[in-house]
Amino acid sequence: MVGAGSQLNFFTDGINEAVDSSQALDKIKDFLLIFTSIFYEALPFIVIGSLLAGLLEELLPQKLIARLLPRNRFFAILIGALLGLIFPMCECGIIPVMRRLLRKGLPLSCCVAYLLAGPIINPLVLLSTYVAFDGMENATENGTLAFQMGGLAMVLTRTGMAYLVAVGTSLIVDRLHQKHGDELLMPLAKPPVKSKLSLDVVEDDVTVNKGSMTWFARASRISETALHDFIDITVFLTIGALLAAFTRIWLTHDAISELSRSHIILAVLLMMALSVVLCLCSEADAFVAASFVTLRPAAKAGFLVLGPMFDLKLYMMYTRVFKPKLIWTIIISVVIQVFLYTMILHGLWENLGPKFFFPKIDPITSTSR
Repeated sequence: MVGAGSQLNFFTDGINEAVDSSQALDKIKDFLLIFTSIFYEALPFIVIGSLLAGLLEELLPQKLIARLLPRNRFFAILIGALLGLIFPMCECGIIPVMRRLLRKGLPLSCCVAYLLAGPIINPLVLLSTYVAFDGMENATENGTLAFQMGGLAMVLTRTGMAYLVAVGTSLIVDRLHQKHGDELLMPLAKPPVKSKLSLDVVEDDVTVNKGSMTWFARASRISETALHDFIDITVFLTIGALLAAFTRIWLTHDAISELSRSHIILAVLLMMALSVVLCLCSEADAFVAASFVTLRPAAKAGFLVLGPMFDLKLYMMYTRVFKPKLIWTIIISVVIQVFLYTMILHGLWENLGPKFFFPKIDPITSTSR
């Protein structure tokens, strides 16, 4: 009997070890799957962004920037936040483009406005947001209307919040830049000649008669610039994707949904944290947010606004452009503003949303959820 018991224990221990090994392998598989999905989702946009950066470096006249931007700093920031409509890029591809615009002499505050708002306020992202939330106003929870935002409402909300956050942060950055100058930038992002805190663009450190250059020579310079930016940014994309994958294997969709139902503040904070960890591309994040059907609209809006402005992979990529002082100024400003605007949105939506967007529904029903 003792021998049989020992054999049974040995057999049981073997099963437990096999189960543990299987679970460990599943974790490794999930880690690799998440890492590759983040990396390959972002890679095409970095390629496009690097090519566009090369084209801007070679073909965009510096004086044209000065002509397009208002002399007034505040109005220049307002326009900078709308540059995504002209140069539509996701948050991954926008980094090399912004760095080249900095090198061309575009004011830092305008570049930050473009960096933060560009991945959201561009045609493709606005369209994907509308498609993801189209019909969401008819969503139900336990057989009753859930009072969710539809496509148009979420597009307007996301655009408005992103614009306010980008402009507010850029104004703070502008004040910081007036005090510290280009010391806030990494060497590869600094203009060849300091702009002396004006909106005047700088001249290149090497004067080249581009009119006499052949198209082959220009293409060679464009490809050289694009390749340099691509390699430089991709290294830090890889590090960010590894960090994000390591964090995401411990989070599940069900766990986030269950925790965030209890209180709106917890829901908002959890969705903001999730946007930082998931590292989703701004063209696709709306479909993930829409999958959390039971969450309050404000929590989804916080997810959609913060993610394209700050996540783990973006933090690593920011280090190739900004010094730590500027990075943390941007992060703190963005996080605080997104949280405040999200809470204001929640109050407005809960009190005015049913009245204006669901006029045929008894408003009392909205309080019974």
